[in-house]
Amino acid sequence: MAELQSIVILTGAGISAESGVPTFRAADGLWEGHRVEDVATPEAFARDPGLVQTFYDARRAALAGVVPNAAHRALAKLDRDFAGELLIVTQNVDDLHERAGAERLLHMHGELKRALCLACGESHGWAGDLRGAPACPGCGAAKLRPDIVWFGEMPYEMERIEAALATCDLFVSIGTSGAVYPAAGFVQTARYHRASTLEMNLEPSAGTGWFDEARHGPAGVLVPAWVEEVLS
Repeated sequence: MAELQSIVILTGAGISAESGVPTFRAADGLWEGHRVEDVATPEAFARDPGLVQTFYDARRAALAGVVPNAAHRALAKLDRDFAGELLIVTQNVDDLHERAGAERLLHMHGELKRALCLACGESHGWAGDLRGAPACPGCGAAKLRPDIVWFGEMPYEMERIEAALATCDLFVSIGTSGAVYPAAGFVQTARYHRASTLEMNLEPSAGTGWFDEARHGPAGVLVPAWVEEVLS
């Protein structure tokens, strides 16, 4: 641990589930009562924008009822106190990492509290509802959508992520299924560039076999303990 100079951390739905944020997909294949194809694709938005906007408005409003947990706070402490290079890449669209205090952070799948204008292409911070076709703060067009990366769209800042994976000493995956690409392939990229790899997940993921070490249990227990190891 004392020799670590650069760390890349991937977080997924499992880290926010301990705060009460619903995970991406339930056992019955539905996402908060909806088929993913009906609320998380560009085609769904074109077919029924009202349904999609209402779905994400409800998820955005629900953020007020959750708070960062011990794992979020531990990663924020690592961000604050680790002197080397650090990048936290989250698949989550909630704002719990930011509210915990993390700054060296990027949202590869977008953010609930941002809106993307289909007319001018600009992204804006957004806390209210998008149903009702509000105007874009930039260009004034009524063509805002959730700034969320849907199925069939390219995740954000992939070049930056790939560059970080190519130069890190340690790649850590926290609370991910290991089944959704391209994030599921990050461990292989890190290993190719000779980084050490660590999984922390409630249970073995689909990609556990790729990791040098796997620790299984609640993120709120595992992550603070690991951060103390790094910083000690």
